[in-house]
Amino acid sequence: MFEIAELGQTLSKEEFQAQEPELRVALLDLQTRLKATNASVLIIISGVDGAGKGETVNLLHEWFDPRFLQAMAFDKPSDEERSRPEYWRYWRKLPPRGRIGIFFGSWYTMPIVDRVLKHKKKNAFARAMQRINATEKMLADDGVLIVKLWFHLSKQAQKRRLKRLEKDPETRWRVTDQDWENFTRYDRFREVSAEAVQATNTPEAPWVIVEGADANWRSLFVVKHLQAQLTTLLKHSEGFRRPKPVPMAAPRKRPLTILDKLDLSLKAGKNVKEELAHWRAEINTVFRQAKQERFSTALVFEGMDAAGKGGAIRRITASLDARDYHIIPIAAPSSEERAQHYLWRFWRNMPPDGKITIFDRSWYGRLLVERVEGFATEPEWQRAPAEINAFEEQLTADGVILIKFWLHIDAAEQLRRFKDREATPYKKFKITEEDWRNRERLAQYAVAVNEMVEKTSTQFAPWTMVEANDKAYARIKVLRTMAERLREALEAH
Repeated sequence: MFEIAELGQTLSKEEFQAQEPELRVALLDLQTRLKATNASVLIIISGVDGAGKGETVNLLHEWFDPRFLQAMAFDKPSDEERSRPEYWRYWRKLPPRGRIGIFFGSWYTMPIVDRVLKHKKKNAFARAMQRINATEKMLADDGVLIVKLWFHLSKQAQKRRLKRLEKDPETRWRVTDQDWENFTRYDRFREVSAEAVQATNTPEAPWVIVEGADANWRSLFVVKHLQAQLTTLLKHSEGFRRPKPVPMAAPRKRPLTILDKLDLSLKAGKNVKEELAHWRAEINTVFRQAKQERFSTALVFEGMDAAGKGGAIRRITASLDARDYHIIPIAAPSSEERAQHYLWRFWRNMPPDGKITIFDRSWYGRLLVERVEGFATEPEWQRAPAEINAFEEQLTADGVILIKFWLHIDAAEQLRRFKDREATPYKKFKITEEDWRNRERLAQYAVAVNEMVEKTSTQFAPWTMVEANDKAYARIKVLRTMAERLREALEAH
């Protein structure tokens, strides 16, 4: 595979300088046009030590407008990053729409290093590559142009390059003991890197191998490739018009759904206070054990308007130290959030080790309100189940305890609660015109919820359906489920 980057390609200084002015103007023009689109560009820089990765990043900063170019260097994760799911540090640094981002080091680095050092077995390495493919497809489907550049040197060329850098006082700092240690494993790195490149060379995010021996040839090759990729992207983006989303049509005949199978007549027993106290105490006890084991927990609350999500959340938080949890109320995305993939704002709020994040509504908005109300196009909500399952698999594989609740009430109970809110001064803030409008689409929401549960209730992240006509029953079930799930995770650890 890498033989194509050992051909000895060169370019004279004069040839480079002759082409430089025109290329710089072209890149700046393309960057300016990109800012007016909904697309973004992610450049992934990977490859052999000493093959010119750093020089190329510096060149791009010089030739592009650096105000709209963000380069992120990912080395070994910090303590904060190690306390979060693996991809947390990458998602929060993705370029917004209209911008260019550079990942110098990326989600490829640690899987390759761990495989070379035999810290990761073959099956685990294959799963890591599958995770990368799922992530890159998710981003590409959302309009991110992913440009992956693998910089290569032959073993002899790398040795010469490291020695030359080491000899020059101005560049000596760039060669570390780790570089030479990696050089002793050159053949193993080459083998594993080839496996990684082959496994992730996908139509939506193909690899380009860059011969890194000659700086002039390397620089011009990279710049011309970027020019071609940006030109193609803009050709499609500037002529593309996002199809107008349409609200979900009401079914001609209301189909039977999973919601119809819930027994909403269920009520709490006579000893409500005792049961609530028991499960709150159990949550406090089991969470302290989970915190000691550095488990992180994400709770997802979805459900009908007025189904009691807030009340259930308050019963949980009353069982915990306020320093250990964070509640994220989800509303319409901000302008900053709209400039990113819809999962971005959830990734950035994932809990660190030993903490809990409670999502009052969540990423399932893509399958619910965005689908029903027509805020998402059909292709967007159609691909969302696969994206969400991949997202949740990453979280749970990284040790997050993910617990998802759907709280359900029938239409009559919802109407009663709506009227009660309107009549109670301190509850009026809870009822809005949007709540009444959503009520007119109950049939559409029933269909959407049924499909959501069908496609996203997985073994690693199942849905818990909560019969919530009786508030006490719902609160006890939520508390009990949380305590049991935490206990199961501890026992399986």
